[in-house]
Amino acid sequence: MNVFVNRIHSFFMIITDNLLTLFLETRSHSEEICAPLEIEDYVIQPIVDVSPPKWHLGHATWFFEEFILVKYIKEYVRFHPDFAYVFNSYYESMGKRVVRTDRGNLSRPTVSEIYDYRDYVTTHLQSLLEESENQEMFQLVEIGIHHEKQHQELLLTDIKYILGNNPLLPKYNDTFTESPEVVNVSEYITIKEGIYEIGYKGNDFCYDNELGVHKVFLPEYAIANALVTNKEYIEFINDGGYKNSLFWHAEAWDWINANHINKPLYWHHIKDQYHQYTLRGLLPVADNTAVTHISYYEAYAYAQWKGERLPTEFEWEVAQQFFDWGSRWEWTESAYLPYPNYSKASGALGEYNGKFMVNQKVLRGGSVATPNNHTRSTYRNFFHPELRWQFTGLRLVKNK
Repeated sequence: MNVFVNRIHSFFMIITDNLLTLFLETRSHSEEICAPLEIEDYVIQPIVDVSPPKWHLGHATWFFEEFILVKYIKEYVRFHPDFAYVFNSYYESMGKRVVRTDRGNLSRPTVSEIYDYRDYVTTHLQSLLEESENQEMFQLVEIGIHHEKQHQELLLTDIKYILGNNPLLPKYNDTFTESPEVVNVSEYITIKEGIYEIGYKGNDFCYDNELGVHKVFLPEYAIANALVTNKEYIEFINDGGYKNSLFWHAEAWDWINANHINKPLYWHHIKDQYHQYTLRGLLPVADNTAVTHISYYEAYAYAQWKGERLPTEFEWEVAQQFFDWGSRWEWTESAYLPYPNYSKASGALGEYNGKFMVNQKVLRGGSVATPNNHTRSTYRNFFHPELRWQFTGLRLVKNK
């Protein structure tokens, strides 16, 4: 009996050590992302979709405090009684919160206070992990880690929007490479007609929207092994792609005209050449890198201009083993919907994914802003079709 107990204890020690390491690495990485910022950069919220960097740092910390520390530490004292109100995002069941559009009005708490808050919560959670063998708590910590990784991706994209809409176009740093070259000659891979399994099948972490392994029937199709490049996209622009209503959904046509959209986000036309704002500053658009920062509307219109189409998320998942992916979130033709037999988690965590399954498009893959050990071939990202501040690109499909 003692041998059995010791083995169980050793098993939990291994789990705890791995989880603690991942937790501490994740907490540290969020702060590394913010290291190049000036103190003034932490507070800016230029549009509703972009949150101030200091809010991301606080929100990821709030998640650990409210969902884990308050629940599992008896008589736990919150760092500050008002931080739950300030840093709750959209969890209606967790109480009142600052309106999303007002996050940029929060000159207080200060950045220094938020870093103190992070230290306080990290220290308490580290102690809890070192002392506990509660499997349910471990699972919540794992969710919290990946929740913070999601916000690391948002941190980078939001920082880019903040700096990229500053009239001075300041650099984030000199080392971040956001435009890897497309090395493959664009060819099409044929996927045979058949019935295929979709969804996450492993035993590691995944989100609930990836669960519910199910079969889909796919007619034969051919999918490009490479993303559409800047050079190819410029051909679309030069051929009047933004001026021909026949390539656009009606809603998209209204959107580009109302907002004067005629090129990807962050592009500038300077002396007969396209430049783009990057995290390394303003640079000429490179022909052989994947186009990025386009909306679903633009991806669809480009595919129409080419006489092709976007893949469904199922076509993408089946074919992804045959091409490289991960440098751009890739728009698909699929609406963000639940898989068969999808069931939301109980309580507040049920608000994590399920409540957003309406009026959004699925993106697959990952991007240069996605942190390590976070994405996988079944990962389902989702955004409204007009959004383009993320590193979004496209891959084409031909019907056979």
